[in-house]
Amino acid sequence: MPQMTAETADIELIDEVLRGNEAAYALIVDRYQAFVFTLVLRYVKGREDAEEVAQDVFVKAFRALADFKRASKFSTWLYTIATTSALSWLRKKKLDTRSLDDESVFARADNLDGGLSANLVEAKSRTELLARAMALLPPDDTQVLTLFYKGEQSLEEIAAILSIEANAAKVRLHRARTRLKDKMNQHFAAEVRDLYQP
Repeated sequence: MPQMTAETADIELIDEVLRGNEAAYALIVDRYQAFVFTLVLRYVKGREDAEEVAQDVFVKAFRALADFKRASKFSTWLYTIATTSALSWLRKKKLDTRSLDDESVFARADNLDGGLSANLVEAKSRTELLARAMALLPPDDTQVLTLFYKGEQSLEEIAAILSIEANAAKVRLHRARTRLKDKMNQHFAAEVRDLYQP
């Protein structure tokens, strides 16, 4: 009997769903719920909104399951639906991604907590600084940077998700990095100096 991998199990569950066994889809949802929610939460800041978008991702995935080509991993295909849904939600809501009021309140509260180590505060500050700079970029730049750094997807996987050649993904990532660096220097030069000085 061939060894079962996580991916084999995914394909078997998908086949079950396509044969009309909707209970098998509940197993897929259980398996990927945390993955999808965490991903959506990177774009959609409120937990309730993120939960709503995550639910929508699974509804869309269910409806499109017959279109899953199996050329890529199921998780990569789901990743595409999740990022697209989150970006669509942001566009629909026309949220001002530059509004950082909530984040700054949390950051101040965290900094008042004497239990936090200096290193943790510094790491959190760097992450927040990066998030603030990324919020100033166009959605396409944010998407490719998120896929590469936070999603830890390879250039080949990013190319598959965005339906472009691997070389084009490399160029897009390079340009996004350059624009991110420009935004950091343009808007947060003093913070960058404070954080990264020896």
